[in-house]
Amino acid sequence: MGLIVAVSCGASPEPEELLEPEVSAGTIARLDPAFEQLVPADAVIELLADGFGFSEGPAWIDEGEGFLLFSDIPWNSIIKWTPDGTVTDVLSPVYEGVFKERRLVGSNGITVDRDGRVVFTEHFSGRISRVDIAAGNRSLVIESYEDGRLNRPNDFVYKSDGSVYFTDPAYGLPEPDAREQDVNGIYRLSPAGSLTLLADQPGPNGLAFSPDESRFYVADSATGVWMVYDVAEDGTLNGGTILLDASDVDEAGAPDGMKVDLSGNIFATGPGGVWVLTHDGTPWGTIMPDEVPVNVACGDDGRTLYMTALTDLYRIKLTTEGQIPGP
Repeated sequence: MGLIVAVSCGASPEPEELLEPEVSAGTIARLDPAFEQLVPADAVIELLADGFGFSEGPAWIDEGEGFLLFSDIPWNSIIKWTPDGTVTDVLSPVYEGVFKERRLVGSNGITVDRDGRVVFTEHFSGRISRVDIAAGNRSLVIESYEDGRLNRPNDFVYKSDGSVYFTDPAYGLPEPDAREQDVNGIYRLSPAGSLTLLADQPGPNGLAFSPDESRFYVADSATGVWMVYDVAEDGTLNGGTILLDASDVDEAGAPDGMKVDLSGNIFATGPGGVWVLTHDGTPWGTIMPDEVPVNVACGDDGRTLYMTALTDLYRIKLTTEGQIPGP
């Protein structure tokens, strides 16, 4: 994997200050004594940085000492956080057109492909792109299905065969009539470049595979549920069933980003915080930072959970080990 060098291109405001990690920045609800197998009994939530517009799509980059990339959607930037607390822009602007201030125009989900390249969804442009930040080279991955432009690719994940699965809701279209896809789809892009519509939901958002890739989880932000699909040998999905319904929970937030640990447990942002679930949807507990998180990433040695929460960035140490994207 080539070294990613942080280069500031302006556009987004700097956080108010570099922060020493502030501990106990939230609470943890433990519903089962076995929760300590996933989150240590003495774990604390740390606030790492603040002052963002809408932080989303975190991904740990396993180079050198490692660092975190995440999106600030309204400030149109991909941001890098390093373990010494430094926060810099690495790609800004993401969207190169004209837009109204505070419009959600920038990148959203971020990951790393099998060749170590940073890949990201472009919220306002309705496409997925890749970039070599050090060299400044940027290229298109996908932007259309059949004869129409995609809606708003939101989040994605690579399968071990090199295919990309992504969600394409219609959140934030420039105009109500700008939609070119009739469904809010879940798609598979094969390594050969063939795009297949696998399923649709009212508001598909975050997604993740089980460790053996036999099950596929998709959050639905519109209905407040997490769905689970069986994955066929050819990579297609079955009709899907509800894994867990959180629509009646009276807390801020909705099902959004998620990650799965190596044992199959799910760390899923939802009402009130990060819901920690068994593979069959049984809640173990909830991690609740002071600001409700919208997405998560496993980092360091896989035993740290990073959480983007609108204006803030948090982390918490884990007992379990999560998956880190990359070669």
